[in-house]
Amino acid sequence: MINRRRFLLTSAVAAAAAPAASLAQQQQPSTQQEKLPPAIAALTSRHSEAVPITLAERELRLDRARALMHQDKIDAILITTGTSLTYFTGLRWGQSERLFAWVLPATGAPFIVCPVFEEGRVRERMEAKPATLPSASITRVYTWNEDEDPYKLVARALKESGLTSGKIGIEERTQFVFADGIAHASPTLTTTSATPITLGCRGIKTAAELALMQLANDITLSVYEAAYKSAQPGMTNRQFTQLIDLAYARCGVTGEASCQIGEYSALPHGSLNPQTIREEEIILIDDGCFVEGYQSDISRTFVLGNAASPKLDKQRKVFDIVRQAQSAALAAARPGVPCQDIDAAARAVITSAGYGPDYKHFTHRVGHGIGMDMHEWPYLVRGNTTPLATGMCFSDEPGIYIAGEFGVRLEDDWHVTEDGGKMFTPQSPSLEHPFAKA
Repeated sequence: MINRRRFLLTSAVAAAAAPAASLAQQQQPSTQQEKLPPAIAALTSRHSEAVPITLAERELRLDRARALMHQDKIDAILITTGTSLTYFTGLRWGQSERLFAWVLPATGAPFIVCPVFEEGRVRERMEAKPATLPSASITRVYTWNEDEDPYKLVARALKESGLTSGKIGIEERTQFVFADGIAHASPTLTTTSATPITLGCRGIKTAAELALMQLANDITLSVYEAAYKSAQPGMTNRQFTQLIDLAYARCGVTGEASCQIGEYSALPHGSLNPQTIREEEIILIDDGCFVEGYQSDISRTFVLGNAASPKLDKQRKVFDIVRQAQSAALAAARPGVPCQDIDAAARAVITSAGYGPDYKHFTHRVGHGIGMDMHEWPYLVRGNTTPLATGMCFSDEPGIYIAGEFGVRLEDDWHVTEDGGKMFTPQSPSLEHPFAKA
């Protein structure tokens, strides 16, 4: 999966490399085994450490969803494709113009609506070993032909489940054409947002989910450190991210990274322009990896060469301010505290240090929820009064961006415990020693 940051970077490299075959050869890894930098060669696969989410845990997710539906007076939830479908069912189903839907009534068995020619593939997944689809033995499959109305079929299936009226929660990433079709399929049914249910379930991570996220974060930090030790002045930012690609491959996971250098580090999501690493110039890297569907999201800011150079006095000062802001955000976290208070704690540090007011140089929220999606609810931003709860996971990523000069962002993921916030990874101590152990 390529996110928007990586898309920008990849597009820029493709455009720049088109007229220069020799440069493209330098930037593209050989199809044959190359001699890897020692720090990357030292990495080994950690795939076997990942314990997949069990069928039993998915059954509990259905129980939790039903309890929330009763609480919020929602009679069923409907999910088409995407992360929520995988979360509840283990199914990974590509987006299409044809309706595929998994429906969970508050009372009764789940059912699936799909094109008739997809039934075999659905049943194959229902009968797979080890099983991933909860309640597979009682899940009914409704199919529709190309000249039939799938929304009327959804309404019929709901009626056969005992729902002739009531509220149907539609998962937030459902295509409009699907949501609109379902909304008009039955005059006695009302559609509403399923987010209270999906957020209520996915927002609180279990021990199994936290373990996968811990592994993802551990891997990302080790990959970043190996790439940092392998970097050299004169490398392009694309060559640096390819070091990270190689490192993730060594670790047995899929991951990605963006890399922005010098003045381009002042753009939080990067630039289209090709960039070259130089000594005593800010390097900002970001993104993460996937472990059994769970993600990490880490940023590190550092320099190569003489980081003690007086030329970098301003950068070091900004780094220290950002680090203090990151610490303040984490220190503010405990169950019951509104999400917006975490943002406010970090922003107060940056403003008091002269880089305010408000969003002047700290141009984005301090964090986002993270789990199976890199960005998911709840969000740590002004105006969000959602109280923190044990098991919620977030990024903590304050930044200061000075246009035309440089930017500094430090990002680690963390989760809420009964005693407060706990990071999955240690904070970066300095520009000079970004991966030094405390």
